[in-house]
Amino acid sequence: LVEPKAVVFECGPNCGCGPGCVNRTSQRGLKYRLEVFRTPKKGWAVRSWDYIPSGAPVCEYIGLLMKTDEIDTVSENNYIFDIDCLQTMKGLDGRERRLRDVSIPTYVDNGDDHNSDSVPEYCIDAGSTGNVARFINHSCQPNLFVQCVLSSHHDIKLARVVLFAADNIPPLKELTYDYGYALDSVMGPDGKIRQMACHCGAADCRKRLF
Repeated sequence: LVEPKAVVFECGPNCGCGPGCVNRTSQRGLKYRLEVFRTPKKGWAVRSWDYIPSGAPVCEYIGLLMKTDEIDTVSENNYIFDIDCLQTMKGLDGRERRLRDVSIPTYVDNGDDHNSDSVPEYCIDAGSTGNVARFINHSCQPNLFVQCVLSSHHDIKLARVVLFAADNIPPLKELTYDYGYALDSVMGPDGKIRQMACHCGAADCRKRLF
């Protein structure tokens, strides 16, 4: 991918093509040798032993599919990834609007469904079950971007979340993406606003993760 898209439609089980089809790029599993390593300030992080070209799919964010309103907010789980593809397509809550040449199906864009406009209905919980993607850190100047991909179905609320390279990434450079938190948007179990400092080290660092 040259740039992030509203949504990428890949071939699915009803297509007659095989796994080698060029429109199944993100379905081929890990292609690069990824390593989880420890950092001084950010905890665990991920880097690649291989060169990653710009636009290449790196890995999918894997975990348990959950309803957002069923997530346990009391326990400290930092591996929740909201499937906010619909919200991103509409440019809601400060998200970068990506709805360009893609029209939202009428069964999804229901004006009466206020819940879908405010809070993503589903999320991926990688707290207990996941893959290497859950260890990739945030950066205010990332080298990966989040891409919603549809293949086995066309329900944008249940899209696959795939991380693509935003730049040419040399070997052993830490992999990062923008978590997309708005400042003062994260609430703790006590109902108070949580704050976390950002240690990404980027020249334009926002100094706070949320």
